[in-house]
Amino acid sequence: MKGNEAIAEAAIRCGVDGYFGYPITPQSEVMETLMDNKPWETTGMVVLQAESEIASINMLYGGAGCGKKVMTSSSSPGISLMQEGLTYLAGAELPCLVVNVVRGGPGLGTIQPAQSDYFQAVKGGGHGDYKLIVLAPASVQEMSDFVELAFDLAFKYRNPAMILSDGMIGQMMEKVEMKPFKPRWTNEEIAEMHPWATTGKPASRERNIITSVELDPNAFERFNLKLQAKYKTIQENEVRCEMINCDDAEYLFVAYGSSARICQKAVDLLRAKGIKAGLLRPITLFPFPTKQIQSLAGNLKGILSVELSMGQMVEDVRLAVGQSVPVEHFGRVGGVIHSPEEVVEALEKKIIGG
Repeated sequence: MKGNEAIAEAAIRCGVDGYFGYPITPQSEVMETLMDNKPWETTGMVVLQAESEIASINMLYGGAGCGKKVMTSSSSPGISLMQEGLTYLAGAELPCLVVNVVRGGPGLGTIQPAQSDYFQAVKGGGHGDYKLIVLAPASVQEMSDFVELAFDLAFKYRNPAMILSDGMIGQMMEKVEMKPFKPRWTNEEIAEMHPWATTGKPASRERNIITSVELDPNAFERFNLKLQAKYKTIQENEVRCEMINCDDAEYLFVAYGSSARICQKAVDLLRAKGIKAGLLRPITLFPFPTKQIQSLAGNLKGILSVELSMGQMVEDVRLAVGQSVPVEHFGRVGGVIHSPEEVVEALEKKIIGG
């Protein structure tokens, strides 16, 4: 199935309560697949096309406030419209899932693949000091697997999570092993597991109020410090990455998603030429695998950050290693996909030849 179709199927199987979305290429198959499968007749999942991306993200706010598993999906311009809602969700500490199948920009751009939303996802495109948990799949299988993982992390930390994919992963077709069906939580289970949720006012407790506003500056500073402590805990405990041929690597590619697939072939081509290349693939973009990159730096002669952008993740790679290792960037934009041979040539010119 397509990556977008795998997202939809996984959502049904992991007991999602509601999907609220709006069509935009190259992610429209997510909602189309849900509509075709009619999960409201089987699991009770609500599937609704909202009137806009702004409406859909605020529907997530309502559903998440009730302790429900809720999600949306969109592509780059649509995610831009959701930024205010995302920062409200983060400020109210509400778990949810947002899927971004990235297309090229800026502006209306192109419907072809890109990775130029890294800053928006990882640095926070909305206002305030907040973070999203960001997962970057590199296969259709991971598009499926990361739905459940994203919800697990979102509820564990009461924080919005994002699957940052791209048009290549969303549209490609691969075999997928689906997980078994999980039942949706009952209201009683939600009240027991998530006492912060607005499930009504039992006589035994005070009324729950979900908000992101605080007019006392000292109290709001304490709240912001609490958020930062949470983000630090996430950084300490939830980093995920894949290392390929890194044990003896002298040259390292750092790439995620579709770029990582291309770099894996580039590693093989370089190894065949006697050049000890390796690949570190961040699976979590926040938290970023800073320590894992640092652990390899002592043996490296250079690092190439490979992205479908003009260079965004490269900043975090440089922050990880400082001045100890030369770090360069190679990227294609506008929907042009780099080839493994181009990646090899870039490493040889920018790092080895430099």
